[in-house]
Amino acid sequence: MPTAASSTDTAPVAREGLVAQTRRAVADVGHLVRFRTASLRRRRAGVVALGAFVLVTLGAAVVPAFVAGAGAGSGRALDLLLLLPTMLTGFLALTIVSAAASGGGRELLARDPAAVHPISPTTDHLGALLLAPLNIAWLLQAWALLAVTAYALGPELYLAQAQVVVVLWLGAATAVAQVLAWILEGVRRVPHGIVGIRALTVGVLGATLGLQISGRLLQVFDDLPTRWVVVGMVSDSVGRWALTVGVVLATFVGAVVLGAVPAHIAAHRIPQDELDVESGHHPVRRLSRTTLGQLVRTDRASVWRAVPMRRGVAVLALAPGLVALAGNLPWAQLTVLPGLVASGGALLWGVNAWCLDGRGGLWRESLPVAPETVFDARAWVLGEFLLAASLVTVALGAVRAGLPSVAELTALVCTLVVVTVQVVAASLRWSDQRPFAVDLRSARATPAPPIVMVGYSARLALSTTVTGLAFSGLANVDAWQVSVLVAVPFLAWSTARLLRTRRAWCEPVARARVITAVAV
Repeated sequence: MPTAASSTDTAPVAREGLVAQTRRAVADVGHLVRFRTASLRRRRAGVVALGAFVLVTLGAAVVPAFVAGAGAGSGRALDLLLLLPTMLTGFLALTIVSAAASGGGRELLARDPAAVHPISPTTDHLGALLLAPLNIAWLLQAWALLAVTAYALGPELYLAQAQVVVVLWLGAATAVAQVLAWILEGVRRVPHGIVGIRALTVGVLGATLGLQISGRLLQVFDDLPTRWVVVGMVSDSVGRWALTVGVVLATFVGAVVLGAVPAHIAAHRIPQDELDVESGHHPVRRLSRTTLGQLVRTDRASVWRAVPMRRGVAVLALAPGLVALAGNLPWAQLTVLPGLVASGGALLWGVNAWCLDGRGGLWRESLPVAPETVFDARAWVLGEFLLAASLVTVALGAVRAGLPSVAELTALVCTLVVVTVQVVAASLRWSDQRPFAVDLRSARATPAPPIVMVGYSARLALSTTVTGLAFSGLANVDAWQVSVLVAVPFLAWSTARLLRTRRAWCEPVARARVITAVAV
């Protein structure tokens, strides 16, 4: 009996050529983008955000060229031009780390909904590339590269042709990072692959630290082919510039096409770390003596057993700490790092904290527990999650920072406390105002739509960076009491906002709105 084509039927797909499969994947990406766009609650805000992104990008690429001293061929402009090859390499390295930590990139469609649709791994790969720029860290690095190039060259010296090469480099570096990330994700899914990836990570970090301590890291960066790219972007010869554009463009196209291969390999293997979490057995522990203690245990287990949280917090805690260790940052500069780490930790799940419960939120609401206790437990677990990551970063940076003065130590402690309360208050407020139904079991899941995450990350990064810089200045003040006095109004303001969110959570109608949204 004849039947209609099924989404699980692979025969028609196998008979398709490479061009047809690619064309179908591109079309599917378009369908998914339109679907995600149609589901936006505030489309006007999305248009405004897109317009702001275009304006900021154009401003970063043009405005620094008209600043005094730009393109002077000496001084700071010359220094930045000489550092441009290293900055291109640094962008590639940080993009690789970001993509690898998220398991191949972001999901254009979540894992469970995608299971019932004929979405190919190529579509998933292209969607992850499309969403890569929707990341505040990627955006800041890209804007910094454009701004540095504009200032180094000035308004008249090859600026337009150089910015074309920089934009192509941003795309090529992102595509190459995506290929490596898919390869690592495929390795993770083979037997003992997770152990191999961890050993590789330790080896790379050890080699990098060794090169930095020996003073040869910058030499290695200078010997990389990025110098050839910089020479090509400012060349007087049109042929040399065209050759550079062609090579970078070919790298981008080749990486986009090549990335589909490891994406297919990874898609046909079971994610071992996620499977271990979902099928693992945990011994029954003695019940806590208090209701709050038992809720804290439950929430803590939900966080630390989740793959994206464990993987993400490891990168957030280790990466800035290792940078501080390699750069031998003083104590005054270490005060900036806790805010950045806390902001990144909140973006793993804190900005949509109630999505941890999922459908289980309906069951938890049926328990005879006061809503204040539930809120207090979630706030406590989020706070200790952020504080643990920040402490690891500070501990690594303190290895080579020497013995701190009382003022420096006080400023650092105040920074840790202030930014933790600050980020917890902001995260739980957003969790109450804009809840989303998200399955955080996937290593590539994010707690909110990508465009919303950009807004969250920008606001968190701005507020915590300003706080960190304020206490960084106070670390140089001899009187340690000044840091404590400045921390008091910060804490009072954040605590008041946290208590206001707590009162809102206790309202049955508001709480029902949140639980219904995340339990869909």
